[in-house]
Amino acid sequence: MTNWEPPRDRRHRGDDDRSRGRDTTPAPYSAAGYDDRSFDRRFGPDQSLDRPAADGRVGVAWPAADGRGPASGPHQPPAPPPRRPLLARLSPPAGAGAGSRRVRSRWVTGDGTDTSGQRVIDTDTAIRSVAAPPRPDRRRALIGLGALAAGAAAALAPLGFGLGSRLFGDAAANPRRAAGPHGPEEAGIMSSPAEAAAAVSEYASSVLDPDPVLHLVNRLTFGPTPQLVAEVRSMGIDAWIEAQLAPEKIDDSALDAKLAELTTLTKSIPELRAEREANNDRRIRPGREWVEATIARQIWSKRQLFEVMVDFWNDFLHVAAEFDNSELIRGPFDRDVIRRYALDNYPDMFVAANHHPALLRYLDQDKSRKNAINENLARENLELYTVGVDGGYTEEDVRQAAILQTGHSIRDDQYIYRPDQHITGRVKIMGFKHPNDTPEGGEAAAEQYYRYLAGHRATGRHIARTLAIRLVSDDPPEALVEAVADTYVRSRGAIKPTLMTLLSSTHFWAAVGQKVRRPGEYVVATYRALGVSPETPASFNNRDANASPFLQGLRQLHDFLASVGHSPAGHPTPDGYPDVFAAWTSSGTLIRLWNEAYDAINGERKMFTYVRPERLVGPKPPTMAGDYVEALARNLLSRPLRPRERDVLLGLAGLESTTPVDATLNGAVRAVARALLASPMHHLR
Repeated sequence: MTNWEPPRDRRHRGDDDRSRGRDTTPAPYSAAGYDDRSFDRRFGPDQSLDRPAADGRVGVAWPAADGRGPASGPHQPPAPPPRRPLLARLSPPAGAGAGSRRVRSRWVTGDGTDTSGQRVIDTDTAIRSVAAPPRPDRRRALIGLGALAAGAAAALAPLGFGLGSRLFGDAAANPRRAAGPHGPEEAGIMSSPAEAAAAVSEYASSVLDPDPVLHLVNRLTFGPTPQLVAEVRSMGIDAWIEAQLAPEKIDDSALDAKLAELTTLTKSIPELRAEREANNDRRIRPGREWVEATIARQIWSKRQLFEVMVDFWNDFLHVAAEFDNSELIRGPFDRDVIRRYALDNYPDMFVAANHHPALLRYLDQDKSRKNAINENLARENLELYTVGVDGGYTEEDVRQAAILQTGHSIRDDQYIYRPDQHITGRVKIMGFKHPNDTPEGGEAAAEQYYRYLAGHRATGRHIARTLAIRLVSDDPPEALVEAVADTYVRSRGAIKPTLMTLLSSTHFWAAVGQKVRRPGEYVVATYRALGVSPETPASFNNRDANASPFLQGLRQLHDFLASVGHSPAGHPTPDGYPDVFAAWTSSGTLIRLWNEAYDAINGERKMFTYVRPERLVGPKPPTMAGDYVEALARNLLSRPLRPRERDVLLGLAGLESTTPVDATLNGAVRAVARALLASPMHHLR
């Protein structure tokens, strides 16, 4: 057995401390892209939320560094306040400033603590961020509704930590576990999703109504549209899911034609290398184009379930969108690994990932040699991509795996196997044994190990839990996790039957409103709800000869999502984005999202085509205020309003239910539309 130590100057993760669950990394950044102090902003008298910005949008007027008055600009971060941070510190997003430290994030568990046992959200701080409007004018009414959205999201998510009882009473703060007719200890697996949906009689407390079709669309797509909801109701739940599970049969030619304007998406790595200089001259960046194509697909693709699963796997088998020398190889990884196997099977995906230059370079495997073994890939393969941090592996397993994987390397941006750098000798890793007796046989031995790991029961449980967190709730029932893991193991890692087991559970259908949209999901859902089209208006003046208007718009969206910490695959560390509510509770990010929604209502990105605000209710606007507000809610949220919700919106507009209105709701349509998109009904999914 070869004795070795990983190179300390390139160590990606603390070897012993991290594997034992102790976080030793200082992490001074938030998931939203600001330092941890930004989470302690208040809506106090010197930091007024209702002071309009110069552009007319809602913003925060931060005090200047000397504390004597507002700083320049409504969105400038404040000076460091001497208060506790609202959130535990997380990693910086990709694209953070040059002075950023790319550090390991703290993991946020389903009960709202990180791996060091620290509670992530401070409810005493959070409750003070929900400001009551002091007088009932339109702007303050909107702000009050927006603050209610933030409070309701916290209260109605499974991680409310008692905040709900202060805002909505004990019923909202203590939702019943989603169990349907079965107890929470049972998986409640039925023969089909439709049967499971019909079997549910009890639901978790939520502001969302228990409509199975809306619940399905909220979880298996990036947001409802009236057309999509009508399609599911017409086809039926089972038929729609079956059709979505065969994305190759869904006509997406209209979007494909637009994506052809992004010229690098279908290119191989050798082609991209050959075109590098020409692309640089034209300011074409392959490392960004695949991200921008992902945003477009999330908004406009008809293959919505496929895109949801692509997003899931990009978080699970995570390779950051940007890292050293990633420009030519990260896009092909998305195409040839994630998208190729997103609805196929995980063992093949895992093997393909370990034979791809993007993963090898990202985790420094290309620097691993006989005399200087690097353990990064070996560790992440165990801890993140298969059995999980609690999967039962040891430090010796990591070392043995690192030895077995020697020889896997990169040349000219492509994967190669180098027998001369492979260490031979018998290996044993978590029950996997191999003689590993020849350098030439090292590649095949490693593939056998990869398939052993991918088929392991602990891997099935890890994938099942992560999938249930994405599609069911932040704290899914263990019985459901075990049932989904059983299917994964029996099917040898096949993704479709694994997914169908989850969708055929009463727990899935009873968990209405138990997930909160993360920032990127919110923006995409907003564009879908507003009916934004990728087509360019004739009035647009294109001043960039190297980029189509469509590509320019996607670049702007990409930059915005990066600025709020949630662009596709933008998480810099291998653990991927957190998918629990507590990790995203930033008031500053919420305000920026609401402003982005308002910009979309007003059609600010001129390269896209928008539905004019007065047409959001359809070609024939209702003539009475109450009917108008109802129609607007149905078109934007695909659901009816409750009487109290309608009254709040009418109060915002300054109208009575029976007041005659014109096509613009007497000038209030923008304010009411923005309020709907800032409400819990749009934030929850």
